[in-house]
Amino acid sequence: MTLRVLLAILILFILPLATHALWWAMREDAAPDWSRADWSSAHILPEPAAHRGAMVRIYAARTGRWKGIVAHHSWIVVKPEGAARYTRFDKVGWGTPVRTNGWPADARWFGNAPQLVVALDGDAAERLIPKLAQAVAAYPYRNGGDYRVWPGPNSNTFVAHVLADLPELQVAMPPTALGKDYHPASDMIGLTPSRTGIQVQLGGYLGVTLGWVEGFEMNFLGLVTGIDLRRPALKLPGWGRVGMAIETAA
Repeated sequence: MTLRVLLAILILFILPLATHALWWAMREDAAPDWSRADWSSAHILPEPAAHRGAMVRIYAARTGRWKGIVAHHSWIVVKPEGAARYTRFDKVGWGTPVRTNGWPADARWFGNAPQLVVALDGDAAERLIPKLAQAVAAYPYRNGGDYRVWPGPNSNTFVAHVLADLPELQVAMPPTALGKDYHPASDMIGLTPSRTGIQVQLGGYLGVTLGWVEGFEMNFLGLVTGIDLRRPALKLPGWGRVGMAIETAA
């Protein structure tokens, strides 16, 4: 029995991660350190004046150096109707943990281009923005010292918290958003953020998620493997989604 469990861990978690680590090490475009990485706009979003309607976006981008093997960093962007600028919310591990407009709204993260997770526009976005702002303000791990890279709470725990307060978005975070499954010990069993299924999580170290939006996921030490039937794709440690793109217009 023990041998079968070890073999399953090897096939489902270790081998995909090892192959992605090898691919990551062979890249020629990797930034050597944070000071020389490109943190500029990827020019994905239009100028605010050219898009007067309300807008909500969630982005994720690979983190830097060795952490990029396993994880994305995610953040939230909003713009009320007629606003002159975008507002970006991140949770980071230095300075003020919940950061507002620390970087351009669609900036590269450690040189890596953002991946769109969800897009919401118009009246639906305008109605959602006040509720989103309340969820950001109510985030429980917003003080200095409330950040842990692994297994959380981190940047992805922050975005997962906001999504759990906005189930109408019906969106799942990337499987490589390490920290999205972090829950305190008092909150081991509950509904998925989309409210379309259930999840059991042991502090972000071990867990199982089953939901129509989230699909089927197994979490082992923060690594996620699984399958998405709604938007057909495999979920592999390191590689993330292999199949239909995660992005969605809500």
